[in-house]
Amino acid sequence: MAHAPEPDPAASDLGEERPKWDNKAQYFLSCIGFAVGLGNIWRFPYLCQTYGGGAFLIPYLIALVFEGIPIFHVELAIGQRLRKGSVGVWTAISPYLSGVGLGCVTLSLLISLYYNAIVAWVLWYLLNSFQHPLPWSSCPPDLNRTGFVEECQGSSAVSYFWYRQTLNIAADINDSGSIQWWLLLCLAASWAVVYMCIIRGIETTGKVIYFTALFPYLVLTIFVIRGLTLPGATQGLIYLFTPKMHILQNPQVWLDAATQIFFSLSLAFGGHIAFASYNSPRNDCQKDAVVIALVNSMTSLYASIAVFSVLGFKATNDHEHCLDRNILSLINEFDFPEQSISRDDYLAVLMHLNATWPKRVAQLPLKVCRLEDFLDKSASGPGLAFIVFTEAVLHMPGAPAWAVLFFGMLFTLGLSTMFGGMEAVITPMLDVGVLPRWVPKEALTGLVCLACFLFATCFTLQSGNYWLEIFDNVAASLNLLILAFLEVVGVAYVYGMKRFCDDIAWMTGRRPSPYWRLTWRVVSPLLLLTIFVAYITLLSQKPLSYRAWNPKYVGPSGGNLGSPGTPRARCGPHGAIQCPTTHAVHIHAPVTRWHGHFCLANRGCEQDGLCVASLSARWDQKWDQGDYGQAPGQWSEDLSSAQSPGTPQGPGAPSWGCGFTLPACVLPMWRGDGQLDNRPFLVCDKKGPAQTPTATQWVSLAEAISTQEPPEEGSECQPHCENASGALSSASP
Repeated sequence: MAHAPEPDPAASDLGEERPKWDNKAQYFLSCIGFAVGLGNIWRFPYLCQTYGGGAFLIPYLIALVFEGIPIFHVELAIGQRLRKGSVGVWTAISPYLSGVGLGCVTLSLLISLYYNAIVAWVLWYLLNSFQHPLPWSSCPPDLNRTGFVEECQGSSAVSYFWYRQTLNIAADINDSGSIQWWLLLCLAASWAVVYMCIIRGIETTGKVIYFTALFPYLVLTIFVIRGLTLPGATQGLIYLFTPKMHILQNPQVWLDAATQIFFSLSLAFGGHIAFASYNSPRNDCQKDAVVIALVNSMTSLYASIAVFSVLGFKATNDHEHCLDRNILSLINEFDFPEQSISRDDYLAVLMHLNATWPKRVAQLPLKVCRLEDFLDKSASGPGLAFIVFTEAVLHMPGAPAWAVLFFGMLFTLGLSTMFGGMEAVITPMLDVGVLPRWVPKEALTGLVCLACFLFATCFTLQSGNYWLEIFDNVAASLNLLILAFLEVVGVAYVYGMKRFCDDIAWMTGRRPSPYWRLTWRVVSPLLLLTIFVAYITLLSQKPLSYRAWNPKYVGPSGGNLGSPGTPRARCGPHGAIQCPTTHAVHIHAPVTRWHGHFCLANRGCEQDGLCVASLSARWDQKWDQGDYGQAPGQWSEDLSSAQSPGTPQGPGAPSWGCGFTLPACVLPMWRGDGQLDNRPFLVCDKKGPAQTPTATQWVSLAEAISTQEPPEEGSECQPHCENASGALSSASP
């Protein structure tokens, strides 16, 4: 077996002076703690649920095998072989690559600034969790104590606590506002904790990491056990992992999968290089790279089970409350005895009432109560941690205890990641001798933490959340892709593949297999370059923006719904509707796809009588495939049931745009993907029903009339339609 020559004496001397881990467990847990961060909890489950459930795992695993693990192996190997931080490593490989090391240090410093601000938010929530009831469980009273704060009533208690009582957020980024003292104190405490843990480098972090790396797994296990016993957990997991293979045709899925595995492993930060530099030179870095990467990915899956079992419980609870409100409306309107309508009997009762008292039912504020709609209300990032999950915790018995566990887990996850980020900054400074050698390491660490705290105070302003979002979207993504590309190219083509393989053979006792050499030479660089080009293309297609809290926005319920999670949407001009004197509807183009729904908007057509046109789910598939059915008769099978007897034919007759006629007016209608039969389109005809609706269609009909769902981002679509009884005067999707 070929071996590389022994390292030169200078390198050996340098290695003897360098600190070492007390044992392999400290190094392993430090790398795990740095790789497994907040993104594993609030980013991966969201992507998995958004992009086809189990189908998302296919591009994710491909990216892991051909991008994540190979680059991760490069960082561990060069750090362990050259025994220096990122600046020293890349300067030793080539002076022309010293900028890569400086880029890693700068980027780690910038990311640490806003990452610890998130940890400060978590600390604020953790401190507020030690009380009963939880402060975000209800709206605070107004100044006169005669009611509740109007802004809170217009949104929700959870959103109000986050945006107003925690961030006290400004209307936009131009209004900096004042520093929020409670966030400033939490930020100071977070940096103080980080300093105490990294004060002497791996000598202190190696002791703390046993708790900060293992405690999150304990909490996740507790949440998994508890979550699986909650009602609705099964529905949440089924919804999460049900594969939708057709979604893989969307290139955005592959891009997000590649970037997720890239950022999840914390590649190109320099932290793994710094950690590996304290290893024994003969450590098996190849085995470490594979094991740590697999543990990181399995943690993401494990966290998804914990998160969506709880979110499934929340969705089930919200679904039941929605049914209860509709049942209460029916009981009050028709003077039924209390508890005379159960949730199981609701559909049958509503069908009967629709058949006998359609106008009275149409006037009721009934909501569309579908479990899939509530499961679809997912979120990522701070929206999941501080809004969605905190609301789910409120429904669990012993809510304060679960809140303490959840935010305690997030706090330790954040600390473990901060250890690696700060090590990526301080280790290169010590290697290049930023300060004289007589200055103790504790002083340098203290100065760095103090400077970071002072710069990070901008995130405690009322506009701080906007600056943090901009930092997160702009500072990290492109820079990390560029640095990772330069790393793998620098090792493969500047340092030399043969020399690098010889080093690995000397460290591990075996030469890299063809898989490693092929990925380092060709696959990983091409994959990173493709991701970079795709990312630039996507950025060029949409303007840079950020979501802002709008306390003056009047939502569908009439209150102030000011939330970045529920901004206004833009309904495009795809569904042009005309109302000729024959009281017919003419749709010139496909309807607008919006928030996973189809929106048909009538502009004030005269209506009298109702009928239902039921379509098949194949239409949804055609839309997903980009087939809008512009050719006449293309959807003939789908729309065959939409023709009513006696509908006028010939030029000027009401048509669907593909050769099929429909009677009278189309009311605003929303439906979920793949559930077309349960959400029939509502049309009006003076001749009365063109066909006998099924029970499900009648229920959907009654619920659709009163549907008022929050709009998609940027929406300004305000369809207006009135039926004969005036039940639907202004429906805002």
